[in-house]
Amino acid sequence: MSPIFNQRKEALILQQEALLAKVNQTAGLGNGCYQRYKNPVLTAEHIPLHWKYDFDEKTNPFLIERFGINAVLNAGAIKWKGKYIVVPRVEGIDRKSFFAVAESENGIDGFRFWDKPIVLPETSDPDTNVYDMRLVEHEDGWIYGLFCTERRDPEALPGDQSAAIAQCGIARTKDLIQWERLPDLVTKSAQQRNVVLHPEFVQGKYAFYTRPQDSFIEAGTGGGIGFGLSESICPAVVDEEVILDKKQYHTVYESKNGAGPAPIKTTKGWLHLAHGVRNTAAGLRYVLYLFMTDLEDLTKVIYKPAGYFIAPEGEERVGDVSNVAFSNGWILDNDGTVFIYYASSDTRLHVAVTSVDQLLDYVMNNPADGLRSSTTVATILNIINKNASIGYHGK
Repeated sequence: MSPIFNQRKEALILQQEALLAKVNQTAGLGNGCYQRYKNPVLTAEHIPLHWKYDFDEKTNPFLIERFGINAVLNAGAIKWKGKYIVVPRVEGIDRKSFFAVAESENGIDGFRFWDKPIVLPETSDPDTNVYDMRLVEHEDGWIYGLFCTERRDPEALPGDQSAAIAQCGIARTKDLIQWERLPDLVTKSAQQRNVVLHPEFVQGKYAFYTRPQDSFIEAGTGGGIGFGLSESICPAVVDEEVILDKKQYHTVYESKNGAGPAPIKTTKGWLHLAHGVRNTAAGLRYVLYLFMTDLEDLTKVIYKPAGYFIAPEGEERVGDVSNVAFSNGWILDNDGTVFIYYASSDTRLHVAVTSVDQLLDYVMNNPADGLRSSTTVATILNIINKNASIGYHGK
């Protein structure tokens, strides 16, 4: 082995081991509802070296990176066999995304990828791209992964190489290694994105949170987060979608919104984490928000605080698609701790830690959106007057 090859190999290994061993630390005081952490939990630099490099000196004498990874983002999440498991979208430099499993002992650092990426079977209509898997342990005994499958629009003109059709792909597993591909979800909507499987049967049927939309990018007449039932999971067919959380003018979800991970069941209702999108002079801005639905009527929103819950901050605002916070995975631990895995700017994966009690307090007690400037001022005045009544005047 040549000195140059050997030195580069050793340097690559030492650099990655230092990254994987880095201890994460909390970032600032936070807002009282969740605690951010300073370091991303996964980035492109966390990808195993043997995925990217040919370590045979005969065929790679300069130890050139043979396949580059552009980003690690939007991860489904699950607590499984005592480990904190995430299944992120891994995007290669060729723009194709795939899925891989990474695990951690504590959920906030030390994430390491399993030896190989997930081998996801294809349907008779092969996927061009797959991404943003939502993981859910369903009461039927399977772990399901619902993801976006993207294919070129067959009706597009030859010169248009960006027109695409998005649908909901479905796969299931018992061990997170061997995956069975099921038929894509069928709905009456032209396109589907951000589809989530409810973890329980509803009226003896499989329940889905959907996001109907007219085109690949724009929601169009698709009015928000939908809900529908299917008699079967194979195939899954939703005949009717009811909008439970609609788009709204001059809010953080005025352009479109979509479900994040599967909702968390609490004694007060089902907790939902979703993303909202609005347009700005600098482009689309993605943020996360929370709402709660009734325990029995899953289409009835009973609490929904105003504005965003998590927005990209500082370096999180910079990346491949700037000014984006997106989540499709969270984990509820046995002690009530909740780990929220969110990506920033389509580039890296972060964690924020909270608890069910904090989330319930936030959702049930933070004010709803009054939808006018005057009601915003009235909300602030109510807080000021409440503080004045107990003798606090900002000093």
